[in-house]
Amino acid sequence: MKPAGEHRIHQLFEVSVWLKGAHALIECAGGVLLYLVTTETIASWVNMFTQEELIEDPNDFIAGYLSRMASQFSLDSKEFYAFYLLSHGLIKLLLVIGLLRGKLWSYPASLVALGLFMAYQVYRYSYTHSPGLLVLTVFDAAVMWLIWREWKMVRHHGSA
Repeated sequence: MKPAGEHRIHQLFEVSVWLKGAHALIECAGGVLLYLVTTETIASWVNMFTQEELIEDPNDFIAGYLSRMASQFSLDSKEFYAFYLLSHGLIKLLLVIGLLRGKLWSYPASLVALGLFMAYQVYRYSYTHSPGLLVLTVFDAAVMWLIWREWKMVRHHGSA
């Protein structure tokens, strides 16, 4: 039987891995959607959602930003984001499945993959200054710590 502290960490590990899995599915769906939808359709959707806000307040920062981004969204950008979301999501989904099934290869692979994703997120943050990237990076760091702890416990209990 695991001590109470180990049990709590294991529960946090499982919840964080399930959240990563849900995020991976959303990324996969977003990537597929981007592959299927034209840039013109994306621009018209954004314009439809921001039109009312821009009529009410032509200087609305978020609506104006989204509208400008949609009008400049190129086919190359769309394909990059579609590929990025789909590949990123599929990699994370594979790792989540491995972690939830307790596959030993998935622990170090997850640590490496999350470390690389975090490095890229920090790199992107240096250009975008998006608070969302910081939140995601902090969450990934916490998940990495939980994976490392779980891996340590799995190896310890496996050798005992």
